[in-house]
Amino acid sequence: MKTASLTGPAGRGALLLVYLGFGVVAAAVGSEPDRRPVPHWNEFRGPEGNGHADSARLPLTWNEASKNIRWKTEIHGKGWSSPVVWGDQIWLTTAPADGKKLWALGIDRRTGEILHEILLFEIENPFHCDPYNSYATPTPTIEEGRVYVHFGSAGTACVDTATGAILWARQDLPCNHHRGPGSSPILHKNLLILHFDGIDVQYVVALDKQTGETVWKKDRTINYRTTNGDAKKAYCTPKVIEHNGRTQLISPGAVGTIAYDPETGEELWKVHHGGFNTAARPLFAHGKVFISMEGGMKLLAVRADGEGDVTDTHIEWKTGRSTPTRPSQLIVGDLFFMVSDAGVASCLDVQTGEPIWSERIGGKHSASPIYASGRIYFFNEDGGTTVIEAGREFKLLGESELDAGCMATPAVVEDSLIIRTKTHLYCIAD
Repeated sequence: MKTASLTGPAGRGALLLVYLGFGVVAAAVGSEPDRRPVPHWNEFRGPEGNGHADSARLPLTWNEASKNIRWKTEIHGKGWSSPVVWGDQIWLTTAPADGKKLWALGIDRRTGEILHEILLFEIENPFHCDPYNSYATPTPTIEEGRVYVHFGSAGTACVDTATGAILWARQDLPCNHHRGPGSSPILHKNLLILHFDGIDVQYVVALDKQTGETVWKKDRTINYRTTNGDAKKAYCTPKVIEHNGRTQLISPGAVGTIAYDPETGEELWKVHHGGFNTAARPLFAHGKVFISMEGGMKLLAVRADGEGDVTDTHIEWKTGRSTPTRPSQLIVGDLFFMVSDAGVASCLDVQTGEPIWSERIGGKHSASPIYASGRIYFFNEDGGTTVIEAGREFKLLGESELDAGCMATPAVVEDSLIIRTKTHLYCIAD
């Protein structure tokens, strides 16, 4: 075991770097390189950030009596970050309930063995975190050889996935999240993009992913119409889209959503929709961006071809019926699927927002649903999973139960579900 320490900013505690050394396995001399795509689920809600999984054989049901459970590994602490996967490694973060130690864990996808257990940061005086949240809620993002982990203003770090070595770390991006961090980092080309929407400051920053140095930083220009910092907080993970030859970073905040140029931070357009920001990640389809919030317009579709303030010109439809604040939604063709926090699943017409069906599936929901091979998987906070057909009629296909429930959104790689409950990590497969 190797250790190193760096001093963090005054009052925020020391940065403690701990990693376990593991060698890199070399390929056999003379062997042909494997040109198959590396199986991965690289960020919150997967490779496209929309909850779609490229899998044809996910199981319909499973149980603790070992049916379709390939392995089960206990995860210490309290963390709602989703697992991310690259090749044969799974990564996630965790922390104790008091937030004083922030960890990254690397796990063998084949066996469930914990390979890396890295104490990244020690925080002497953590900011307040609501008990419903955790100090390790932002989901990491991963690529070949590197995983980027984020704990809001408490710290951001880049870790070598082969050795567990810390390549760079930052603790100098201020923000009082007040109820805990929620927004997950994303990668775009050479940039790691982070959101800091707290009660004191609200800004977006892009770091050089190789060095951790700041490339650009933009303060929010949203008219919050209040001095109450609690109404300015945001938890949403952004999404990069391409539309009509223009690359856009769709960045929801409280009261409004801004589209930036992800290369420079230049503001392209914004919409004021009111309400409090939610954890539901924006979606893009049919030339429209779909945004959720608590209060205000609740759920709206806005055309992505605007300039400046598009509030009065580009909103296509809005609805407030059974909309979620925590689970993100799914778009499958012309259908828009969602589940409310209280467990009401519904289907809308994606072009008009008109309701098609609504059914109560039960349980409280924070995890986002997953779509795979014509099926939608919903995961509740009590351990239940409901599988339905992704169609214009509600059709129940399967139900399962685990010992503890999901706050984190599961990952899918090949034909396996990687499910993080409040206590364990599971690999579910036929």
